[in-house]
Amino acid sequence: MSKTSLRINSDRLHGRLAELAAIGATPAGGVTRLALSDEDKTARHLLIAWLTELDLAPRYDDLGNIWAVRHGAADLDPVLMGSHLDSVVQGGRYDGALGVLAALEVLATLQEADIETTRPIGLVNWTNEEGVRFEPAMTSAGAVAGEFTADWVLDRRDRDGIRFGDELQRLGFAGSASDRPHPGRYLELHIEQGPVLEALGRPVGVVDGIVGITWSEVVIEGQPDHAGPSPMHLRRDALMAAAQLMLEIEQIAVRRDPTAVATVGRIAVEANVINTIPGRVTFSVDFRHQSPDILEAQIEQLHEAAANVGVHRSVDTDINRFWTSAPTAFDPGVLAAIKAATDLLDIPAHHQWSGAGHDAKYIADICPSGMIFVRSQGGLSHCEAEYSTPEDIEAGANVLLQAALALAESPDV
Repeated sequence: MSKTSLRINSDRLHGRLAELAAIGATPAGGVTRLALSDEDKTARHLLIAWLTELDLAPRYDDLGNIWAVRHGAADLDPVLMGSHLDSVVQGGRYDGALGVLAALEVLATLQEADIETTRPIGLVNWTNEEGVRFEPAMTSAGAVAGEFTADWVLDRRDRDGIRFGDELQRLGFAGSASDRPHPGRYLELHIEQGPVLEALGRPVGVVDGIVGITWSEVVIEGQPDHAGPSPMHLRRDALMAAAQLMLEIEQIAVRRDPTAVATVGRIAVEANVINTIPGRVTFSVDFRHQSPDILEAQIEQLHEAAANVGVHRSVDTDINRFWTSAPTAFDPGVLAAIKAATDLLDIPAHHQWSGAGHDAKYIADICPSGMIFVRSQGGLSHCEAEYSTPEDIEAGANVLLQAALALAESPDV
């Protein structure tokens, strides 16, 4: 069988997706499988079992990244395909998991057909892509790329004060830095998590790059007081001030352009009781844009808006910008291989930027990288209703297969 005629086994891929989705399953059909949780441990062992069935030797590094490589004819750094197994709370069954299991299916297809590639081809599961339990996101891929130090990542703590490195030890996945993955090329298949492909009627997207993201924490300090005797005009209500600022944060994006987005995703109110005026509010701000200059301008506008609210509401405001991921354009050669794969398979594709962060953002700093999107029904993700059709998933996985084969035959991209 020629390499260009190879196709993945769709039934096997969907069977594995269903089996993995049972780990951390939620009642409405989604998953909660937080990084380095017991559910994550079970999922990791299942992945290792599947790799072992293919006679591939799984390895894991000091950050818990799991990877395995199918040998090639030449002693070159591998084409790695991957994503992540961790999820958000009550997330979908495809986010991240599809990229890992589609990569596994590519390796299984190559094994069955006894195909030898010039460059090795492998799989990687990155630890803590979501950043839900241990902030920020994509820490382990970032450490491999040199963005973070291993010590800094291992010292991240969740909201209960539990340390990343301690959980890694508890789960038995604290490996060695000498076993870190070393991709020569990198491909990531992922659901789109947005409505663009569905609106265009395209099953697959060629991802030209990832927008910039910056996360901040805003703290507003007012004065707690009794809800009854305190006149409205004398109140220093932290929650009302926060609400006013949140509306302005929304407008910072709306006034900018159609691609700018702003999100307040987490909020904590103190004292959080019915008959007490809130004295302190802490909330998150997530700005995203393709332009680094616009990201910076949005942060400046956030500070200006917070200062105005502080004066108007007689509250104190503090902003801690604790993480920024710069916009990243993917490698033209890798993108050309992906587009060639869609042409070979006669799959109509669309070029687009990703509005969500992915591990490929950091891996692009150390090797030629690219991403493939699969259409999301309703554009939904990070929720239990997340869904991509079996046909679209099969199309995306076959694009991944053919793009990986092309890159494996080209020493230079």
